[in-house]
Parts: sequence; structure tokens; C-alpha cells
Amino acid sequence: MSFSMHSASLPVFRQILNSLTAILDKAESHIEAKKIDPAALLQYRLYPDMLPFIRQIQIATDFAKGAGARLAGQDVPAYEDTEKTFADLKGRIARTLAFLDSLPQGEIEHSANRAITTGSGEKTKHFTGQTYLLHYALPHFFFHATTAYDILRHNGIEIGKKDFIGSY
Repeated sequence: MSFSMHSASLPVFRQILNSLTAILDKAESHIEAKKIDPAALLQYRLYPDMLPFIRQIQIATDFAKGAGARLAGQDVPAYEDTEKTFADLKGRIARTLAFLDSLPQGEIEHSANRAITTGSGEKTKHFTGQTYLLHYALPHFFFHATTAYDILRHNGIEIGKKDFIGSY
């Protein structure tokens, strides 16, 4: 059985990004019902040296679009990181999903041995496509998606593992 770079990447990003959208909907309903200032959740950090909720979503989308683009041999689209509301974050996720949908499956499928470079200067990293996906992009993506989930769960949003995993 051969390894499918496409199956291991875009469908996985789509699954979790769609789950994050559903989780954001639940968070919005919760803050409306409890009359909580949305900024309290959007800027919440699990620990002072960790990034706030908004950045967790931004970085998760950055890894999804970055991985998709690099595996497809395309330029990574730049996002401004100006989101301030739940609606803004859902828009960013929707834009990321649309970008992922635009990528050529064949290019991604043949990316396992493609040379991929990230960063610049001292932070430059060189990978093959498969190593980049499995050992760099996916772990970072899941870290930030999970941290976003954890922030909401910690703050009383009634979500669980099924919400995070979503549909597959």
C-alpha cells in the first residue's frame, strides 16, 4: 500500500478546520447566553507565556494553508492577522478552506520527495515533502488547533473530543 500525501494532508486540515468553525459557533452561543465579553475568550491564554486564543486559530490556519501551498509547489498566501471577532476567525478559516480546495491534488500527491524550505536566516529549515508534512506541519497545526480547543474548554464551553474530531 502506498502512502498518499494528499490523503494525509488536505482532508486532515479540512476536518479539523471545519471542527474549529463548529466550536467557534458553540463559543459564540455560550458567550451570548452567559453575557460574557467576547474579548475575554478571544484574548484568553492558558498561561502567561502562551499565545491568546485568536493567535492559536491564526497559526493553525497558517500551518494548513502553508503546508497545502508548499506541498502543491505554490506560494503561500499571506494573511494580515487582523481578526478581532469570532466572525473574523470563521472568515479566516473559510478563506483557508477555499484555498485548500483550490490546490491541485496531483501536485500534492507527488510531493513526498519535493524539497521544501521554510523560514529564513537562522530559522531556515529544509525538508522533503513527506518529512515536512508528518514531522513539522501536522504537529504544529494540531498543537495550535488543540490549544484553541483547550482554551475554550477551560473556559466552560461545552465541547468534547467529538467536537474536536468532527466529521471524517
